Amino acid sequence: MTTSTASPPTKKGSSPFTKKGGRRSTAARQNLFGWLFVGPFGIVFLALLVLPIGYALYLSLFQKSLIGGTRFVLFGNYTKAFTDPNFLDGVWFVIRFSLVLIPLQMAISLAIALMLDIIVTRFARFSRLMIFMPYAIPTVIGALMWGFLYSENFGPLADIFGIFGAEAPDFLSKSLIFYGLLNIVTWQWAGYYMIILYAALQGIDPTLYEAARIDGASQWQIILRIKIPLLSPALLLILVFALIGTLQFFNEPKILQELAAGSIPNDFTPNIYAFYQAFSLANYNYGAAISFALGAVVFVCVYIFLFATRKRGSFFE
Repeated sequence: MTTSTASPPTKKGSSPFTKKGGRRSTAARQNLFGWLFVGPFGIVFLALLVLPIGYALYLSLFQKSLIGGTRFVLFGNYTKAFTDPNFLDGVWFVIRFSLVLIPLQMAISLAIALMLDIIVTRFARFSRLMIFMPYAIPTVIGALMWGFLYSENFGPLADIFGIFGAEAPDFLSKSLIFYGLLNIVTWQWAGYYMIILYAALQGIDPTLYEAARIDGASQWQIILRIKIPLLSPALLLILVFALIGTLQFFNEPKILQELAAGSIPNDFTPNIYAFYQAFSLANYNYGAAISFALGAVVFVCVYIFLFATRKRGSFFE
């Protein structure tokens, strides 16, 4: 005896196979649209970032000389870079500069953000805009402006100090250029970091402040025990930004190099040294190797910092 199982009737065009094929065609169409949207960015990304980096890496593996021509030296340029006192002095300078600059920037931006979070007036909104404005000014313009202000010959500092019978400090001199650059970079970036911290402050639940006030907490205790601990992720973010940016220090000293009269040599920072090797001495291979060597230093510094802070998750725990 045989039995047969009747399959349920299906409507035309609604079989499982047809639905599966329809889902596939819809997914393929969505993928196609996705690639069309991403495509222009991908082309620009490959043409202006990936390919130049790949070409620079290729150049860094060769050495060109007048006598021997172009030779493949593998990591010879990197070995030379990490034993080059000019490169190492530049790295040591940006590390020292970072150790002073980053805490200073963070302290100023945090203090301003906390003040603007407490003061809720039109003056606060205007102040926020004015403090952020230096970040909107191009780096070249900002450096030239401060170069004019620092100048002993035509800057206003000499006249202002002259009123009090004092001599103006020369922030473009070899002994004070460190502080002159410190002031420029802090002026330009503190407003940007302030906006990040201020936005993070606006995201804190106001009921926490109300509960703290009910418990008798003062404004200072609210800042120390609620606001600053909850700002830890934002503080960590700007610290990483500042660390990467400072280790790649280039624009401000390069712009002021002509005005500083020997205070900023061609090996002042690793980036300036790489620029000098590549475009002044036409030593493109070694310049490319210095750039990648600096990238390795930045990667190691950021990795160590993130590894040291990842388990804590906060500066204040």
